[in-house]
Amino acid sequence: MSASSARKNRLFRPYSRMHVGIAFLLVLLLLVVGRLFWVQGLDPGGRAEAAAAQRTLVESIPAVRGEITDSHGTVLARTLQRYDITVDQSAVAAVTVPHKDGSTETVTPTQAVYKIADALGMKDTDVKAALDGDKSFNYVARGVTPEQYNALRELNLPYIYGQPTFQRSYPDGSLGGSVVGFLGGDNQALGGIEQTQDSLLRGTDGERRFEISGDGVRIPVAPQEQKAAENGSNVKLSLDSDVQFFAEQAVRERAKQLKAEWGTAVVMDVKTGKVLALADTSSVDPNVPGKADAADLGSRAVSQAVEPGSTEKIATVAGALDRGIVSPTTEITVPPYLQIGSEKITDAFDHGTQNRTVAGIIADSMNTGTVIMGSKMDKQARHDNLANFGVGSATGIELPGESTGILAPADQWDPRQEYTVLFGQGVSQTPLRTASIFQAVANKGRQIEPRLVDSVTAPDGTVTHPERPEPKQVLSESAAQQTLDIMENVVTQGGAKEAAVPGYRVGGKTGTAEAPSESGGYEGYTTSFVGVAPMEDPQYLVAITMQRPQGDVRTLGVTSTFSTIMSQVLHHFNVAPSTTTGPTFDMQVPQNVDRDVTPTNALEQTWPQPGRDESQD
Repeated sequence: MSASSARKNRLFRPYSRMHVGIAFLLVLLLLVVGRLFWVQGLDPGGRAEAAAAQRTLVESIPAVRGEITDSHGTVLARTLQRYDITVDQSAVAAVTVPHKDGSTETVTPTQAVYKIADALGMKDTDVKAALDGDKSFNYVARGVTPEQYNALRELNLPYIYGQPTFQRSYPDGSLGGSVVGFLGGDNQALGGIEQTQDSLLRGTDGERRFEISGDGVRIPVAPQEQKAAENGSNVKLSLDSDVQFFAEQAVRERAKQLKAEWGTAVVMDVKTGKVLALADTSSVDPNVPGKADAADLGSRAVSQAVEPGSTEKIATVAGALDRGIVSPTTEITVPPYLQIGSEKITDAFDHGTQNRTVAGIIADSMNTGTVIMGSKMDKQARHDNLANFGVGSATGIELPGESTGILAPADQWDPRQEYTVLFGQGVSQTPLRTASIFQAVANKGRQIEPRLVDSVTAPDGTVTHPERPEPKQVLSESAAQQTLDIMENVVTQGGAKEAAVPGYRVGGKTGTAEAPSESGGYEGYTTSFVGVAPMEDPQYLVAITMQRPQGDVRTLGVTSTFSTIMSQVLHHFNVAPSTTTGPTFDMQVPQNVDRDVTPTNALEQTWPQPGRDESQD
């Protein structure tokens, strides 16, 4: 190499190294930019979203649960605003806090304990335990009142926070508690209207989203997203708190006198099927549901199916009247008892052979005469008559746990059952279903299934009325009126004179049935009375049921309890006293008149379960 070539190489070598370095830096910069574009632009791995999610805190905005009110707007369930108090333990230290007058004060952790305890009404030791530690989130108290929260806010302690929450309150306690229902943990609806109307009452929670820094502090300049909560609707019931109160008082008093296991009272509006009261002898207090027995959590008038006894005779006679088989004055020869194989059907009182009118048979609640009359319908017709009144099916009332009762198919009835169903044995139904049978009779044969929910008011004030069941014509108007006349005769001439209400025409029917035991036999009785008033234009119905009252079966009636409740109902709703008198029927007729022939099938059947004396009212 010449000297000149070597000199050129030495002159250009530094420039070559510089070019290489620049090129390297450009490549490195290109890689960094490409990586940034890859991560932040394309982000196939979702890293940007993950980072944003780590910085985002979502805070729930709870919806306010709607109120439950009675028919007059009296609040049965409401939601109260409360606050959960939390602390950032890692930030607890001596702090300087401002006062309203412009002065400041240094508050040590020990002083803070005393101030917080005074504001919340807590023990100093409990507050100190809540503040001690290094957690960024810890509860100090839950469900404190707005007054307590405001007192706490005035302390201006930067490490104490309040989160709004809500608490369910039931101002009337156990009054109608089994109907209203209650909430459990995490505000889960567990009973009554609270449960069945939960989708309307609960509303929809909102949420608030905001970004926080690495140390958990909210970034004030970061964007915030908020979705407002949609509060729940208010549910208005047909229940009347005053009627509910005196119905509960009356039925509890009678249950105590009779030492009954439980009792119920149903009060209904005859024309609409609206339930005005569902009273139980014992009921849950929704404020403290954990203290109630499991049996008290629901309405027994809805959940407990019992054999109705002789109240079912009203369905039997109504069916016979509707089919033109008998009239109230039809004469039937009633023997002292009916012998069917080895089984005997008797009445609650001893008597010889009598010529009775249909009205007289029902007035004195004769099982024998009812079987003879009901046997004029064939077996399938007897079944269909009960099913037509809804026996064996649920009413659909807006409460959980409704029992359908039991009405076996006619071809599955044993030889005894095909007759005992005529007077309410071998079939079971709820007290509410029994009440609905009488509602149909009192409403000119039109049955309207009972309902509790009257209206729903949305948060924007829009009021809607749930679609009510269509009335069902279960018997003719003439048959319904004849049945009403017979029911009035039960009170004026029959065995239910204590059901009378001074100043008003009243009709109804007693019932006593043997109560099935868990062992499979029978133990004690179920006694009842269902009646309506005023008979010239029935407006209201009261149905009383007592399970296993103690004492002589002849003294276990609830007719006087019916009279007490019905009297209160009629005066509460300002129903004018009756100004007319009802029809009267002969109870018996002379023995020398023509007699109906006793159906031979009621006398010749062999019953497979001997030993049971069907002699109750």
